[in-house]
Amino acid sequence: MKILSLLLFFAFAITSLTTAPVSAQAKVGSANISGIVIHVSDNSIKVMDPKTKQSLSFLIVPKFDQVFSADGKTTYQMKAIKAGQYVKVYYDQKFLGQRHADRILLLAQNNTVKGRQ
Repeated sequence: MKILSLLLFFAFAITSLTTAPVSAQAKVGSANISGIVIHVSDNSIKVMDPKTKQSLSFLIVPKFDQVFSADGKTTYQMKAIKAGQYVKVYYDQKFLGQRHADRILLLAQNNTVKGRQ
């Protein structure tokens, strides 16, 4: 009986560990901003919307790997983002009230997908 309950426990633990990251990765921040990168560093990025002149700063966790082309087909490293580039940042403010980037899309200068100008 103990062996059966241990097997069930481990089966549940393995199932929950393998499905949790998939659902966490699928969720993207509920808010977004498109604009020009003003500043980028190891742990933050600042983006200004040229239409409204609003600028927002976002925290970036170490080993952030959610940088994509606008169509989502090409991935980039964080070091590909430079000041002056057009980006779209999906973010939320759940952790201690600080905005943090969930996904960053690189756009071309005319706000189209990078590489299709």
